Parts: sequence; structure tokens; C-alpha cells
Amino acid sequence: MARVAVFVDAGYFFAGGATAISGSSRPRHTLKLNETAAISELRDVASAKSDGGDFLRIYWYDAPPPGGRMGVHHTALAFSDHLKLRLGVLNNAGQQKGVDSLIVTDLIELARNNAITDALLVSGDEDVRIGVQIAQSFGVRVHLLGMEPLRRSLSDLLMQEADTTTEWPADTIRKFLDYSPDEKSEAVEKAAGSPIQSGAAEQLDAVVRAVVDRLSAADIAALETFWEGQKGLPSDYDRPLLGKCKAAVGRNLEPPEKTNMRTLFVRLARERMGRSG
Repeated sequence: MARVAVFVDAGYFFAGGATAISGSSRPRHTLKLNETAAISELRDVASAKSDGGDFLRIYWYDAPPPGGRMGVHHTALAFSDHLKLRLGVLNNAGQQKGVDSLIVTDLIELARNNAITDALLVSGDEDVRIGVQIAQSFGVRVHLLGMEPLRRSLSDLLMQEADTTTEWPADTIRKFLDYSPDEKSEAVEKAAGSPIQSGAAEQLDAVVRAVVDRLSAADIAALETFWEGQKGLPSDYDRPLLGKCKAAVGRNLEPPEKTNMRTLFVRLARERMGRSG
């Protein structure tokens, strides 16, 4: 009987997805992923390509955030059903390393052990081509899933190697990936006022409140999951918030200001959890 697994290169997933829905690459912190919807869409494609075969799981490959501490996004994925989070490393230049080798290794091992008959690969990197070739030598059919526009996001050699190639259109990608333009962040900062109009404490308070007000229901749910096992403010929220507050007061924040900023964010976010619970 057919059995299919999904292999997702998160670097390609977000870069290609951002280009499809906004027209160009975007910083990761400006993108919002609905993990449940993404998993559902991936499973639908996997089922179609394997002719309704049994679903094994999704392997999600990404680099950890600086410092190695998992943020909200990674925590939500790690606790998702039918998904295995596989993290590579970041080098000193902040570049993602080790993801391609993890994909190749898992693809080959599953094929060699007859654990799968089909593989759905979401990657545009030619470096995984050797894994495709070896998996195919064990009888596995490899289906490539790329983001619109396909020819600009995928390696030609990788497309030639795959058994099938499918393009994910922007309308489908928007079901699980959203983009908040930088202009919106600037508007939040301007709405909070300037250092000339108010004191720094009031300014930072206004920025934090505006940011928390803009959190989606998915953000609140992800934060709740994160705080079930960890403390503090996740790095993928802390860095953008720190940048907004710094821009609002026109200088680097003092250590006590950073502490107050983070404490207020956590308190306000938890209050929203209570209202939605």
C-alpha cells in the first residue's frame, strides 16, 4: 500500500511563500503562519500525489533562532500533530546550515527502510537532488511542490529529477501565510507618538499596547502554548518589539526599560488569553 511523507524546507517555504503573496522576499518576522492550515494543505497535496496513500508525517526543517532558544513559531510546530520539527544550525554569519543534509538523510533512510512509497518535497534547493536520486533508486516517487511563480523559485535540475512537479498558487498560500508590511509597523510607531510628544515611559507603554492589540488569535494561541513549557518573551516577538520601541524613543533602551517592556507585553497578552478562554 502507498505511504507518503512530506519534507518541508522552511527557508524555502517562507521565502517562496512571501514572494508569491507579496511580490518579493520579506523578513521572517513580517510573516504569520497558520500552522494548522498549512498542515492541512500539505496533507491534501500529499494525498493527491500518492493516490490516497497512508500519511506518515510531515518533517519540518528549519534553523533555530539566534541563541538556540525556540520561539513561538517553532514551539507551535513542535507540538503539532503529525509533524516532526528538525532544526539545523546557524553559523556565525546568521546563515542557516545543515538543513539540506537533514532532508537528504531522512529521505534516504525512509526510502531504504521501505517506510514510504511517495515523498512530497517542498524545497527549491539543488543540494537535495542527490537525496531525490537515491530515494528513487529504492522505488520511491518524489513529488516536488513549489511556490508560484514556479520557474523562479525552483532549481531547474531539481524539477527535472522529480517524478512530478506542482505549483502552489498565491491564493492557496494565503490560506496559511499572511504578510504584515513594514509600513504597518511604522504606522503603529507613529500612532504611539514621538519622544517630543510624551515621556519615554508613556511612549513605550503605548507601543507595547498597540503591538499586543494587533496580535491575531493564532498569535495568542501560539503564545499560550509557548508559556505552558517556557518563560519570558519568545525571541521572534521580542526582537521586533524591541525594534519598534527603540524607533519610538529614538535611542537604545535602558535595561530597566527593556524589562518593563517585556513584562507589560506578557501581562497584556495573558489578559487577552483570559478574555478568549
